[in-house]
Amino acid sequence: MSDTISDTIKVDTARLPLLLNELRLPTIAALWPDFTERADREGWPAARLLATLAELELAERSQRRIHRHLTEARLPPGKTLDSIDFAALPMLSRAHVTALASGDGWISTGGTVLLFGPSEPAA
Repeated sequence: MSDTISDTIKVDTARLPLLLNELRLPTIAALWPDFTERADREGWPAARLLATLAELELAERSQRRIHRHLTEARLPPGKTLDSIDFAALPMLSRAHVTALASGDGWISTGGTVLLFGPSEPAA
């Protein structure tokens, strides 16, 4: 490899973390060294490397968004649909809750589900 190409690679390698930070791509910024090394070693085409890094960035963003929404919702930890005591809540239909949870039709049509009351049954 000529000195000019080597110098260009060194400059690009030094600039890349700054660019990725400016573009707000933290996952790619953290993972690119390992993946570029692997791509070089295994002979990946550039498009495969870019697609892999973009997929990882999107997956991490999705996880962070879910975590942020759960934090903002301030739901009690450990509460799931499986933990509902339907015997303590006779006015709540298990079949209706199960149907809502198993399908996403109400989401795609823009339906609303409202749940009222304390998270724990009254003693």
